[in-house]
Amino acid sequence: MGVEIERKFRVHAAWQPTQAGQAMDQGYLSLEPARTVRVRRAGAAAWLTVKGRNLGPRRAEFEYPIPVDDADAMLALCVGRVRKTRYLEPVGAHVFEVDVFEGENAGLVIAEVELAAVDEAFERPAWLGAEVTEDARYFNSALAAHPYRAWPDAPPTGLDEQLR
Repeated sequence: MGVEIERKFRVHAAWQPTQAGQAMDQGYLSLEPARTVRVRRAGAAAWLTVKGRNLGPRRAEFEYPIPVDDADAMLALCVGRVRKTRYLEPVGAHVFEVDVFEGENAGLVIAEVELAAVDEAFERPAWLGAEVTEDARYFNSALAAHPYRAWPDAPPTGLDEQLR
């Protein structure tokens, strides 16, 4: 069985990308917390991903490459979508995926790090903010249904606008 162990953090405004990012468009065919089904397109590549319920930083994950034409057709069927640019940031022995969200989620910047074990140690860069691993509002599937800009405590502008 495929398993993902991932920790998620807010990002301080001091962060600056060290390399070019990759634009991503992802949509959800199912937003049920016990089984999200995601379609993601990033440039000339696309994937279908099924994820199970989060158990802390751990959950079942199955991901398969699919033809881009199929992804485009499935994205049109989705009940919620998220657009973002992903930056890969090497830090020590790990690579953080820093997502700068767009559209209704603009202003939100999240860093994720995948681990081999729940208790695996990792270096924390200075730009890493509060951990939000277990805050369901920060799940991409939740952002597709309840965008960041609609949150009562969301700031009016964000880091992603500073990067443009």
